[in-house]
Amino acid sequence: MSNHANNTPILELKGVSKRFGAVQALEKVDFEVRSGEVMALVGDNGAGKSTLIKGIAGIYPFDDGEVFFGGEKVDIHGPRDAADLGIEIVYQDLALADNLDVVANMFLGREKVGGMWAMDEESMEEEAIKTLDSLSVTTLRSVRLPVASLSGGQRQAIAVAKAVMWNSKVVILDEPTAALGVAQTRQVLDLVKTLRAKGLAVVIISHNLHDIFEVADRITVLRLGKRVNVFDASKTTQQEVVYAITAGALSQVPGMVKS
Repeated sequence: MSNHANNTPILELKGVSKRFGAVQALEKVDFEVRSGEVMALVGDNGAGKSTLIKGIAGIYPFDDGEVFFGGEKVDIHGPRDAADLGIEIVYQDLALADNLDVVANMFLGREKVGGMWAMDEESMEEEAIKTLDSLSVTTLRSVRLPVASLSGGQRQAIAVAKAVMWNSKVVILDEPTAALGVAQTRQVLDLVKTLRAKGLAVVIISHNLHDIFEVADRITVLRLGKRVNVFDASKTTQQEVVYAITAGALSQVPGMVKS
């Protein structure tokens, strides 16, 4: 596991809350991740994981609380703000265009233009190959294959490569190993370790605790919109984490009556 020389989180949320009508999706949640660290975010369905991520992404701006990036207070009003800071999110549906090849997908919406407004295909292809190589993605025969022809693990690798290509500092992976076989899951977990080794901050959301214990440095547990615990992965067990996810006592909840 990596040593965090600098203990200032690259991304830190302090007391963020979000409600949708009568539903309090997040209540005064603290969350952080440091550069060169893999922070897992776990919790049952409805725990608030996706609301937290979408708040970071600027899709559902938080109702209150503060967001710090690199120690500076920031306002994230939309996805463009998040991307400008260097926050990239790889959602479960990957948002890849099946009919386009790998290069076109990696540059989707950010195409490089050469002379006379023609797309600079050559340098885009070089950059795509360079990024994939830097992530040790070795299973692709060609970056000119249509994404529809790739395996689940390869598609996940392309989505991650697309995210890290843009000088990102924080990469958030939403269920990256869901629906993947053993070999493909291995590829994705290796990719997560490579991102950490490159000094990026990685947040991984997963229901698969086995995968989480393989790659995570720390584990944040949400339950019913509140943060119930943050574990050091090397000093806890799957049982403890499961207990926190399902029944763990909420610490210091205002107005909670002890039974």
